[in-house]
Amino acid sequence: MSDRYLWDKTGKPDPEVERLEGLLGPFAHKGEPLELPAAAAPEATARHSVNQRRPARWAWLAPHRLAWGLAAAAALAVVAGAAWWMMAERGWKVARIAGSPQLGEQRLAATGRAGAGAWLVTDAVSSARLSVGRIGVVELGPNSRLRILGRRGEEHRLALEQGVLDAVILAPPRQFVVETPSATAVDLGCAYSLEVDAAGGALLTVLAGWVSFEHQGRESFIPAGARCATRPGLGPGTPYFTDASPALKNALVLLDLTPPQEDARDSLLRAVLAEARREDAFTVWHLLGRLSGEDRARAFHRLSDLVPPPAGVTFQGVMADDHSMLDLWWDSLGLGGSRDWRRWRGPMPGRPS
Repeated sequence: MSDRYLWDKTGKPDPEVERLEGLLGPFAHKGEPLELPAAAAPEATARHSVNQRRPARWAWLAPHRLAWGLAAAAALAVVAGAAWWMMAERGWKVARIAGSPQLGEQRLAATGRAGAGAWLVTDAVSSARLSVGRIGVVELGPNSRLRILGRRGEEHRLALEQGVLDAVILAPPRQFVVETPSATAVDLGCAYSLEVDAAGGALLTVLAGWVSFEHQGRESFIPAGARCATRPGLGPGTPYFTDASPALKNALVLLDLTPPQEDARDSLLRAVLAEARREDAFTVWHLLGRLSGEDRARAFHRLSDLVPPPAGVTFQGVMADDHSMLDLWWDSLGLGGSRDWRRWRGPMPGRPS
């Protein structure tokens, strides 16, 4: 992709960037002038301080109006709750993009709504768009099977049995979850592509933000520009940046598939560590939580070469699986603070506790 494309739309665009642009299109700025009500325009343009404006905005809190204000607020809350309940009852909005997707027992001619438990299925020439409440949109590609599991509180949950979906979510973390046969993708505010094959394996590629891939206590945190595979019975593999060397990616895939007792693991781990760049430190960091013994020691020394351990991180502590030390080291990678994903989830990516 030409770097100029990101600035002035000249040059050849990357296919992933084009797809992301298409997904984000509904949220684009429309170029229309801001229209203010006539009564509000003078106040909006006047240079008053916050304290000067506050009496007019909060005048209803005067003692003789407080009871009426509380009653109005309560009524508004009831109306808002009823509206949300009716929207939830009406289900998820689905729209045809191409072909004739099947929603439940019927073919989707244009648009429809699906409740919890409904299946959205596409054939080789059809695709569909699913609105995720007010927080985002999902596009389901050809030859896909998606089940709508429903909503619980702020959480919106789907299950992709097979096929491809592209999601753009603009919401706080953990409000959008997609189950697959081998792991669960938990949105941390992002845009991503998720593919599930016929055997239940999945491949997740993050275009913006973060995604957590989770299964039975094992987690992989995947930032923008990175990818992670998951397989039935194994859970999430080790994430890597898509521009990592082919030698690193090939060795890493085989390393994730090779049982600990196999002799081949030694050469595979050596290949991954030898190929790791500074940018691949987050891959080596994930390995620290999944290796043990001499393998973990090798990963420790390689990560030390790429990103020196900060104060408070020791070889003995990491070898003893001290998660607080690994958190400190994560904070040195330049990918955000560990407290962020601790707040989102809790346990550290790695071996089940």
